[in-house]
Amino acid sequence: MTHFHPDSDAVQSLDQLKLVWQMCVKERGTGDVRDEPDLMIRWADNAFPFWNTLALQDVGADRERLAHSLGKAARYMRSQSQAGFLWIFEDLLAADARGSLPEAARQAGLQFGFGGFGMAADILPLAEEPRHPDLEFVRVSTDEHLAAYADLNCRAYGFPKQGAEEGFAGSQIWKNQIHAYLGLLDGVPVSAAGAVAADDCLFVILVATAPEHERKGYGGATTRKALYEGGKATGLKRATLHATAAGMPVYERIGFRKVAAVSFYALET
Repeated sequence: MTHFHPDSDAVQSLDQLKLVWQMCVKERGTGDVRDEPDLMIRWADNAFPFWNTLALQDVGADRERLAHSLGKAARYMRSQSQAGFLWIFEDLLAADARGSLPEAARQAGLQFGFGGFGMAADILPLAEEPRHPDLEFVRVSTDEHLAAYADLNCRAYGFPKQGAEEGFAGSQIWKNQIHAYLGLLDGVPVSAAGAVAADDCLFVILVATAPEHERKGYGGATTRKALYEGGKATGLKRATLHATAAGMPVYERIGFRKVAAVSFYALET
């Protein structure tokens, strides 16, 4: 029998998702937050798709176990009223399971949505307070700030406008526990980034830039601001995040490195 030896950074990347999503989804007061042996469930069943999340957590799963878990995840997703994502940390699968993933997902009725990466960096504290010549940074502390943060994320990721209300309205953690920042251009919010303590890491969450202001360095600058303030407040040394493939270069410039490949699947349409 071949023994599977999971990469510790990849395991940590999954664990960070579990911790932070539990906090965010529980606060919504709806849906389902629990862990089964093969499946992490963090499903608010609201209109903000990132709060409707499953993740495979059967570390070392072979082809047969993968097929079983994919079928189980697809059945769960079909039972819910809102769309969401199944996250698969490919480095935590056995080699035969990784090779069979595309076909096994198709057989389960799942389609590939997009790819991404778990990333990590031992870069805290940042030496200098970040600045950008165009932006003023403000911490999310009011309902107006929170609504702007939510709206930027929905616009950036192509989520329905209703997701901003259902995913964030009334939140206290985004105004208190999470070091969430907006980048303001002439007083108008154009970028957003948050950072929150999760065990011994500072986790970067929901970075977004208004589509009409991309490629100006706003997202990276706001991420640095969240890291700077979060690192200063918590004293943590290690930062982690999950990035889309498109966003990955921004984080590499900050000093993050890829530690896990992540595939995001949705129900076939």
